[in-house]
Amino acid sequence: MNIPTPSKTAASVRSPFQPFQRELSRFFDELESGWEAFTDFRLAPSMDVAETKEGMEISLELPGLSREDVKISMDGDLLTVSGEKKAEREEKDRRYRLVERSYGEFSRSVRLPRSIDPATITAAMADGVLRITGTKRPDAATKTIEIQAS
Repeated sequence: MNIPTPSKTAASVRSPFQPFQRELSRFFDELESGWEAFTDFRLAPSMDVAETKEGMEISLELPGLSREDVKISMDGDLLTVSGEKKAEREEKDRRYRLVERSYGEFSRSVRLPRSIDPATITAAMADGVLRITGTKRPDAATKTIEIQAS
């Protein structure tokens, strides 16, 4: 059975997928060199910010950290949670095949609404979750404004 071979003109035409194929090849070349090529990023813990009836609640996942590893600061209305997760692994007699846990400094900030009283902000940490709460100012209640006839 004869299979037709592409003509020289068809082979010389550039494929629209060629850039994608080149990037995919580069990706797999880096993958072969080790996972370290993909670990150059800052640690950013997951954060949820929720408005509650009383005010607001911020939750951050900080597995493996203690209260002493975390710092919470306020600068005006900007609340910042920062810290460092230190590497605990011992290299002696081990050759890691895969390292997915991240280590290093982290910082997450959130701008608080003006309705939150900074004096009421509290924080508690349990089971690797940091919960920060703040209550609304007493004067921040929503009021209805009646429209007057003109």
